[in-house]
Amino acid sequence: MSKQDIDAHVGKRLRLRRTMMGLSQEAIAKAVGITFQQVQKYEKGANAMNSSRLYEFSQFMQVPVAYFFEGLGQAVATLGETAGFAEESEKFDHNHKKVSDRESLEMMKAFKRIAQQTVRKRLSDLVRAIADNRGVID
Repeated sequence: MSKQDIDAHVGKRLRLRRTMMGLSQEAIAKAVGITFQQVQKYEKGANAMNSSRLYEFSQFMQVPVAYFFEGLGQAVATLGETAGFAEESEKFDHNHKKVSDRESLEMMKAFKRIAQQTVRKRLSDLVRAIADNRGVID
């Protein structure tokens, strides 16, 4: 596992958390006292973050520092397997159609806005049934 692999993973986790919080690169840059261009470089894995910067992000984004390293081993293995076939931010489902992380994130954010627990439960059941091809007419 190279330093670049680690930097790319940490950057991807930074982007994921920022997007989940509905924040712009400018907003988090301002919060930690850097430029949004520097945030872009971190998110792309072009620049490595030092430990104090990583700590600042974790405090502002209300996650433990370990959050940025979660799934690191698995992500690096997946990158190695798919290199040259798909961009890191795109995956293929079982029908070989592109499914972006962005789509998944937007769906998750919308789901979290549903106030009624029973509606969330039924929607979750519906999505699982569709994914398992149960009760779906082609």
